[in-house]
Amino acid sequence: MSLDTPSPPNRRRILGSTTLGAAAGLITGLAAGVALALPAKSPPIPPQPGRRRFDGKVVAITGATSGIGRAAALAFAAEGGKVAFCGRRTALGQEVEREIKAAGGEAVYVKADVLVEDEVRTFIDATIAAYGRLDVAFNNAGITIEKTLHEYSAEEWDRVNNTNLRGVFLAMKYEIPHMLKAGGGTIVVTASSNAISTQAKRTAYTASKRALVGLVQGAALDYAQQGIRVNTLIPGTTDTPFLRRAAGMESVPDAVWRVGLNQWVKNNVPGIGRLATAEEVAALALTLASDEHPFMTGAQIVIDGGKTAKAG
Repeated sequence: MSLDTPSPPNRRRILGSTTLGAAAGLITGLAAGVALALPAKSPPIPPQPGRRRFDGKVVAITGATSGIGRAAALAFAAEGGKVAFCGRRTALGQEVEREIKAAGGEAVYVKADVLVEDEVRTFIDATIAAYGRLDVAFNNAGITIEKTLHEYSAEEWDRVNNTNLRGVFLAMKYEIPHMLKAGGGTIVVTASSNAISTQAKRTAYTASKRALVGLVQGAALDYAQQGIRVNTLIPGTTDTPFLRRAAGMESVPDAVWRVGLNQWVKNNVPGIGRLATAEEVAALALTLASDEHPFMTGAQIVIDGGKTAKAG
C-alpha cells in the first residue's frame, strides 16, 4: 500500500532547545534499552517448498512496492505465478522486481497510480502484453489521511476515497474483460478492519473501506455465472511502512517507534496481542485467490488477531 500524510512537524520545533534535545537523546537511549526487553517482531511465515498453486497463472497486483502488496508479489511468484504489479514508487518497484527474478520468478513492474484512469488501463494493458492473459487480481493499493471530519479539505477526502474505492473500481473495470475472455478468474480486494469497527480521525479511510465491501458483494453477483469470484480481505493492524507513515513516525529512531508501538498494541489489539505481519496477510490473500475454495465469492474474510471480536 501507498500512503499520503501531511509532512511531520519540524524536529527543531518539537525539541525547542538544546536541553530538550539532550533529554530527547536520553529518552531515545532508554527506549533502545527497553526495546531490547520487548517481544521481537513476529517472524515472516516460512516458505512452503513445493506449493505451486499459481503455476501458469498471471497475477496483477496494485500497490505492491511495499507492505502487504510486496509480500504478496513475492509469494505469488514463489508459487509459480507470473506477476505484474504497480505502484507509484519506481525505485521500490524495481527492487521488488529484481528480488523476484533473482529467486527465479517472473515479474514485471509498471509505474502507475490508481488515481489516474489512464495509468490503471496502461498497467493492465502492460500485464496482457507481457503475459497474454489475466487469471488473478489482488487490488491492494490504498492510502489514509487521519483528521477529524471537519478538518478534511474536500481534496483530501476525495484523494482517500478516490484511491481506495475508485481505484479498485478502475482496476476491476480493466481486469474483468480479460478474465471474461479467459473463462474466469479470481479477484481479491484489500479492505480493512476499520470497515467493521473504527477509531477517531479515520472517517475518510473507514468510509472507503466499508464501501469496498459493498463493491465486492455487487461485483461477486455480477460475475458469478461467468466464473469470476470476488472476495474481500479484511486485515487488522499490520506491521508495515504504511502504519509508520500513518503515525507520522518515519523520522524517529526505530527503538522509539517499537516502544510506542508495543504500548499501542497492548491497549488496542486484544486477542493475539500483536500486529499481523505483511506475510501473514499476504498468505490469506493467496488462499482467497487460489482454486482451493471454488464456492467462495462475495465473502469478507477477517484476519485481525481478534481485534474486531472484542469490538463486536
